[in-house]
Amino acid sequence: MSNLRLIMMGTGPFAAPMFRALFGTRHTVIALVTQPIRSSRGGSVPIGPLRQVALEHGTPVLDPESVNADEVRAELARLLPDLLVVADYGQILSAETLAVARLGGVNLHGSLLPKYRGAAPINWALYHGEAETGVTVIHMTPRVDAGPTLAQCRTSIGPEENAVELELRLAELGAPLVCQAIDDLAADRVKPVVQDAALATPARRLRKTDGAIDWRRSALAIKNQIRALEPWPKTFTFWHRSGSQPLRLILGRASVRPGDASVAPGAVAHAGADELIIATGEGHLAIHELQPAGKRTLSTAEFLRGYPIREGELFGPADVVD
Repeated sequence: MSNLRLIMMGTGPFAAPMFRALFGTRHTVIALVTQPIRSSRGGSVPIGPLRQVALEHGTPVLDPESVNADEVRAELARLLPDLLVVADYGQILSAETLAVARLGGVNLHGSLLPKYRGAAPINWALYHGEAETGVTVIHMTPRVDAGPTLAQCRTSIGPEENAVELELRLAELGAPLVCQAIDDLAADRVKPVVQDAALATPARRLRKTDGAIDWRRSALAIKNQIRALEPWPKTFTFWHRSGSQPLRLILGRASVRPGDASVAPGAVAHAGADELIIATGEGHLAIHELQPAGKRTLSTAEFLRGYPIREGELFGPADVVD
């Protein structure tokens, strides 16, 4: 088996365990390509997890605005890479960029492809209430997440697991899988499996508006929404208080309860000393954590001590009409 020259391409935390694992292989990591550091306020920005790994190992770092620019491709080609290893990078690689490496590129994706192709596979798997997910290593093509699969590993999703927790677990699960796929490529023993495009489902980038709760959905669906949209954009609603302006609330942990279907979706079914229960389109949702606009996250008991809620008051969009 030959010793490959690898260029790592990644930015976010999902890629960090894989990047660390590459240094434990027989292959040589010759550079990290990552997104440029940006600060919207002009202040200092903490070093990202991949830059930190590169610093620890003395690995050169490139952070081009566009990895597909001619001059960037030329710079990468001068490094004589055998393989590009990609995860959570943030830019789409063109066919010409993939071609700078003799073996092209492999990508670690946080789903069981062809399900959940796109930028937010972990979030959408949770949002849709999947009981199982996993990681897939693909041989890259210019079509996003559409290349043949080289390896795949499955795992169950915990009923309370949120996107932050699941991402950490999938990142650790994927690191040895990528290393094995690279070894298989180096030894010419890979058996690529072409994805069935008919089974592909989208996992587009999240938007702020995805966090708005529609209380006509089921309690389970809303709970899954809360789990899915951590740490961003989070899940929010407005409490329509008697005699006051609506208060924006971010919802934290919640659980599903059986409920009386006669209570309108979004109405407060019960508010006790430490319990807040909201009616939904199917079942009730018990809220265990809330964050009022501009405040810290509070337990329900803490919240109710400072914000008395009456049964029958409504939760919903900012412009809801009683």
